[in-house]
Amino acid sequence: MASTSTSSLMASRTVISRTALFFSSPGIVNRSFLSFTPASPSVKPLRTRSSNATKLDEVTSSLDEDMDQIRRLQNGSDVRGVALEGEKGRTVDLTPAAVEAIAESFGEWVAANEGNGNGVIKVSLGRDPRVSGGKLSTAIFAGLGRAGCLAFDMGLATTPACFMSTLLSPFEYDASIMMTASHLPYTRNGLKFFTKRGGLTSPEVEKICDLAARKYATRQTKVSTLIRTRPKQVDFMSAYSKHLREIIKERINHPEHYDTPLKGFQIVVNAGNGSGGFFTWDVLDKLGADTFGSLYLNPDGMFPNHIPNPENKVAMSHTRAAVLENSADLGVVFDTDVDRSGVVDNKGNPINGDKLIALMSSIVLKEHPGSTVVTDARTSMGLTKFITERGGRHCLYRVGYRNVIDKGVELNRDGIETHLMMETSGHGAVKENHFLDDGAYMVVKIIIEMVRMRLAGSNEGIGSLIEDLEEPLEAAELRLNILSEPRDAKAKGIEAIETFRQYIEEGKLKGWELDSCGDCWVSEGCLVDSNDHPSAIDAHMYRARVSDEDNGEEYGWVHMRQSIHNPNIAVNMQSMLPGGCLSMTRVFRDQFLEASGMARFLDVSDFDDYIGRQS
Repeated sequence: MASTSTSSLMASRTVISRTALFFSSPGIVNRSFLSFTPASPSVKPLRTRSSNATKLDEVTSSLDEDMDQIRRLQNGSDVRGVALEGEKGRTVDLTPAAVEAIAESFGEWVAANEGNGNGVIKVSLGRDPRVSGGKLSTAIFAGLGRAGCLAFDMGLATTPACFMSTLLSPFEYDASIMMTASHLPYTRNGLKFFTKRGGLTSPEVEKICDLAARKYATRQTKVSTLIRTRPKQVDFMSAYSKHLREIIKERINHPEHYDTPLKGFQIVVNAGNGSGGFFTWDVLDKLGADTFGSLYLNPDGMFPNHIPNPENKVAMSHTRAAVLENSADLGVVFDTDVDRSGVVDNKGNPINGDKLIALMSSIVLKEHPGSTVVTDARTSMGLTKFITERGGRHCLYRVGYRNVIDKGVELNRDGIETHLMMETSGHGAVKENHFLDDGAYMVVKIIIEMVRMRLAGSNEGIGSLIEDLEEPLEAAELRLNILSEPRDAKAKGIEAIETFRQYIEEGKLKGWELDSCGDCWVSEGCLVDSNDHPSAIDAHMYRARVSDEDNGEEYGWVHMRQSIHNPNIAVNMQSMLPGGCLSMTRVFRDQFLEASGMARFLDVSDFDDYIGRQS
């Protein structure tokens, strides 16, 4: 929205002031100012709309629009938006003024809820190399200054490091902000928030955005310019790297060279021009590893080589090629802010998604037999079998890394040992590391296991740990764009997903049944808690088991979920039979989307294209 001139805003405020004086007489006014209920018969009803009231409505509408702009930036437990021009059909909404209001509100929220008793709240800021980071950092420091916080500039950093800056001595900040949009295009940016308790929840971020919306909407100027106190620059990444090195040395406890336990191993790192290059020169190299052949270590906010994402096929193929060309023992792929990772084994096999969860489950279940493993509900039936055969318990839960991690925290609080929480996207957390989704820490655990295997006489590599994982024969992910105004997209998405649930419960989709897992049952979302205090729903979703109508044998599943980042619905499916995904796609489109009328506001072209390609 264009900024309002000072003169016009002052005029509007005069209108508000005068109107307020007019309505200070006894009586009740509704919000539209179309009627007036008198306090006594001597006061005549107002039957005409004054020009002042019309102007007031215009100001109110403008304020509402400004507030909606901030609220729409919330994406679950993060804030994300467009920070630079360049995306077709998208305008810049993550402006310096918006970021300043959010940072100020976060500082106030921390002071009110996480106060240290010492008066001044200390907040650190890290960022990935996106080109919009500089100007938005200035806005964050200005906002923190407005809130009375003391700010510390970590510079180029990772999301896990930001959280660890609240714990590691001598830093131990009260809170931290990471500026990143993960694997999204260079035009995007965003904010992640931490206190000593961990990442903020969706309801907490919603409160902060509501407070920021009110600040943003009522300010005369929408330009952030003032930094009251310059932030102190700190080198936290060196301390964080040392922390990771010490963990590797202590847990390998190499009998011949304790300080260089990775001597004799070649490990290739693909940082994707994000923040992950530090892991090569400040962790692996210093532990004796040969990192020749590593890729895209220098930070570049335009990400010229590929999307920094362990799920990206180009990223994995580049890493695979480097592993094979250099006969490396391991390849590592980080996303932009290093809260996710994937690996490639010594035979060039990519390990991400279900395979990475299986690998981590194998390692964790050796250390903690019988542990529960929490994943999102898009994982395969083969992964469940893999975990249970190793003595673990598989808890399927809602999609969303914070949902998965928070479920693990809750289970531990209830006395159920849960040491691994992992989403198919690569977000993974372990109990021993503060329930933090840290891509570097996951790789640390894999490296430790790899060295232990070598010391035990095995040269097979970490890929041998998941050789018996059964993979689905087919898998697909399709999208349904919601055809509505942005402010109505969430409600339309909920309507479609709840109609999906209703159709299954009423038996309109033969052989489809809402999925369940242990004590978690589908009710108001996907595999929602059955306890007395279910977690808040950040995005609606359901998973359905699909069985053959003739013999009743289950052969696949369909998962429908609302995106928290974009105005669309994601539909994932897996099948153990050839042609199963095509069959499920046809049923979903014809017997649900078209039959229910949901196709009138959902773009089904992705389904049409898939059916056309597979037929």
